[in-house]
Amino acid sequence: MSRKVILTCALTGAGDTVGKSEHVPVTPEQIADNAIAAARAGASVVHIHVRDPETGQGSRDVALYREVVRLVGESDVDPVINLTAGMGGDLVLDPHNPTQMLPGTDLVSGLDRLPHVEELRPEICTLDCGSLNFGEGSLVYVSTPDMLREGAARIKELGVKPELEIFDTGQLWFANLMVEEGLIAPPPLYQLCMGIPYGAPVDTGLLTAMVNMVPEGTEWTSFAIGRDQLKWVAQSVLLGGHVRVGLEDNLYLRKGVKATNAQLVERAAEIIDSLGESVATPDEAREILKIDTKATV
Repeated sequence: MSRKVILTCALTGAGDTVGKSEHVPVTPEQIADNAIAAARAGASVVHIHVRDPETGQGSRDVALYREVVRLVGESDVDPVINLTAGMGGDLVLDPHNPTQMLPGTDLVSGLDRLPHVEELRPEICTLDCGSLNFGEGSLVYVSTPDMLREGAARIKELGVKPELEIFDTGQLWFANLMVEEGLIAPPPLYQLCMGIPYGAPVDTGLLTAMVNMVPEGTEWTSFAIGRDQLKWVAQSVLLGGHVRVGLEDNLYLRKGVKATNAQLVERAAEIIDSLGESVATPDEAREILKIDTKATV
């Protein structure tokens, strides 16, 4: 009997990708349309960031999240709703005077990253499990142990399942500690994020080592960015995990061919099927993750 694999589509992210592909959704209507198309193509879960419709930059505006969730909720599909709660951790420092914050900084407390989760009560929200030098330059993503414990406790109170975003082995160590401390309701859901500079590199041996650190009873997903995205679908499935694709992490279906979210979902579903497994329906994903609540519309 085939295993049910949860297929997540990360629709848009907050990166500087809007000018790189005409398929990256920006407005709430575009993001919702992409979510609906991805679900029709087979996505079990849609992972949602929102963007400022005027600038295309990532946003924490609750009204934008509210509109996306409403539009998806009124459609003919019912994917599991996963809202990012990672926005608000960006710290850009002057390298010559690190006491000075530079433009691009968007740094708030762990609880202040949750207003849209408080209001909309999505089925899943993300929780980034540590601080990270994020790419070149002077951007640091800040998520301290105190912030994480406070955020995890509040997310648990809300009845929302946290997807623990893990960018390196130290973050995996801390995620395991939060599970041990009872801050994460069972079953835990881990997302092993590969290839984001400068976290865990795209390496099959490292993925295997990280999977070996995952606590028993945990549901886990892994993804890799860019040209490694689709091959990582196979890597994750072969090691017993779930998968994620989408324009947040990769803009191409193949070299020189720009993708839509729905096309990436279709290709991922083909890979899963070719390995003898099957894509979980949204309700099957809810059963696997022990989710019994739905986002407020």
